[in-house]
Order: sequence, then structure tokens, then C-alpha cells
Amino acid sequence: MKKFLLLFMGIVSLSISCNKDDDIVGPEGPGGESVSVQDFMWKAMNIWYFWQQDQADLADDRFSTNEEYNAFLASEADPADFFDNKLRFTDDRFSFYSDDYKSLTDNLAGISRSNGLEFGLFLYGENDTEIFGYVRYIVANSDASTKDISRGELFTGVDGQSLNESNYRDLLFGENATYTLNMADINDGVITPNDKSVELTKQDGLVENPVFIVNSFDISGNVIGYLMYNGFTNEFDEELNDAFGQLMADGVTDLVLDLRYNPGGSVNSSRLLSSMIFSTNTNNLYLRQRWNDKLQAVFSDEDLTDYFADRTGAGTTINTLNLNRVYILTTGSSASASELVINALDPYVEVIKIGTTTRGKNEFSLTMVDDPDREGAPFIYTPSRENQINP
Repeated sequence: MKKFLLLFMGIVSLSISCNKDDDIVGPEGPGGESVSVQDFMWKAMNIWYFWQQDQADLADDRFSTNEEYNAFLASEADPADFFDNKLRFTDDRFSFYSDDYKSLTDNLAGISRSNGLEFGLFLYGENDTEIFGYVRYIVANSDASTKDISRGELFTGVDGQSLNESNYRDLLFGENATYTLNMADINDGVITPNDKSVELTKQDGLVENPVFIVNSFDISGNVIGYLMYNGFTNEFDEELNDAFGQLMADGVTDLVLDLRYNPGGSVNSSRLLSSMIFSTNTNNLYLRQRWNDKLQAVFSDEDLTDYFADRTGAGTTINTLNLNRVYILTTGSSASASELVINALDPYVEVIKIGTTTRGKNEFSLTMVDDPDREGAPFIYTPSRENQINP
């Protein structure tokens, strides 16, 4: 989302202040305890949070003295509890707190500590407390790509322990770098463990190219393009454009866009993808943004409006198929920017959605870090200011 956010930075500083009283600062509670994290959270969300006007504790005039403000910050010793109990609005399903911004921002760029196995989990068993996993796909150049495991296979255990609601987080997402999957079969709807096991090791800095499969098929004289795209990661916008160049060279007349495992990402990447499908006419409206009341009053209509694109962020001419129809594959894991593509294309082309109901996430996100001095856009993460961020 970094390039998308750049469209609005520098405007925000016109008339935004964090507080009615600019002298209110942290970061010590009444007992001298550190509340610097809570202080960062409150000030960042007072500016940027979509529901700022709906959350009474984030109001500009909520506190009249330093002591009152600091006591509020100290009301929850754990920053995670402070975020959940004092700041997050009840209708907010997606905002979260992390104590490791570097891992988070790397993950948003497609870089993670991973063994390359992408999987889904389901409850099963007599009381729906047992869990089985299924392999969605294998990331290229990962540890899993060198092992005997493939899409569609099932597993029910890790290191000899059957997966259930109580242990699956520790076994699959814990600190253990290496674990062994205990595989299973399914026959007539019954899942049964088998004798196969697969040892997998997580590697630091695994990079996933979201442009996973691009192919063309000649079916009854029609050239059908297929693109499996697993994340709107703007670092791979050029690879996405190259994929459409390949589809254009193949003479594609119809496109199947597979977003089944795409949870979203960069809004700008979604705009580029939609332009590659439909049109590079920059007069066509792509989206209008809505921010909190305070920011909405600062932005002009032009600032809040995005159009289809004719070039990537790197200045490359966009390869477009100029289609009037697109088939989009979806699941409940298709979210955010994936849903934006569907909704933004719908007024212009026939969108034929195949699959299950999508996640239902109409919000985009900002990654906030403790960097209050960033000119024009305080607290918004940017890689160039890594040495200015309080970690």
C-alpha cells in the first residue's frame, strides 16, 4: 500500500492537531511507569483512525490536563489490552497491534519467515474440536518446494500430536523452526491419518512472488487466459504487468482471474490490475475514498478520487487486455483489494464471480509506527525513515 499512501502525504498537516491542548504529552503514568507505547497509539489513532469520531476516548477534547491524559494511558499496563479495550471501535474487525513492526512490514512486502507451505485449516470430528489442514499451494524456492508435498494433500498432526483447537497455534505458528507434518487421506468424507510424514523448516526472508501462475489455453478456438494472483504486493507490480504482456502476446480473449487465496494488499496494485484487465483510460473513475470526519474535511474531492492507470509506479506502460468480461474465482479468503477489483470493475465490465462468498472487507489499512516527526504524515510507516522509528 506504500505507493497508494504517497498520493495523500503532505496534505494532512494543513489543519490536523492531535489534541485540543497541544501541551498534552506522555510518556509516564501517575506512578512513573512508562506509557510511551500507549501514547504513540493514542496520538496516531487520534489522527488517522477511521472511527476516530465514533470512539469517545479518541476525541480531540477528551483530556484537559496532562495528568488526566497520562492516567488514561496507564489504565492498561499491557499495550495490547490498551488497544483492544480503550481504542479499537467495536465495529472494527481488522485493526490489530503488533510489537514487531519490521516483521509486519516485511510480511506486507511478501517477505516472511516461512517454510513455503500455504495451507487452510478446518474443524472436524465428533464435536468439531479436531483440526485438519489442506495444502493450498507451495511457494517457489522454499523448503516445501523441495519436499514430497503438493497442493490438495491433507494433514492432521504435527510432530506426532493430533491438531486441535488448543494446540494448533503453537504447533504450526510457534517459534519452532522445524516441524514434521503427519499426513492423512480422505475417503467417503472420512479423514484418516496415513503413514506419510513431511519435515519442513522455516527460512528467514522467504520472498513470495504473488504472480503465482500465468497461462493460456486454446479451447474450441478461443484463447483463455488464467492468472493465479495471491497478494496485492506492490513490489511485484512489474511482474504483474509482465504477466499481462504474456497474455496479450498469447492473444487472450477471455480471462479467469484466480483470487481464491488473495487476502488483499496494496490499493494501488488493485488499480493497476483492474487497468490491465479493462482499460488504461485515466478518465474512468476507479474509486472514491472515505476517511474519518477530520481528514475528510482536509482532503479535496480530487485527493479522494482515483482513476484507472496507464502506467505502473515505475513508469512502465500498462499492458491491458481491454476486456468486457472477466471470470473471478473467490473464497472466504478473498478480501480487501480482491473485493475492490470486483467492485471497481463491475460498472464497466461483466464480472462473473465463481466460488463462495468473499470476506467482506471494504476498508484499506495504514501501517502506523512510532514516528511522530514524519513531515506531513506523522506515524505512517515509510522504509526511508527506519532510523527515525522508535522500535
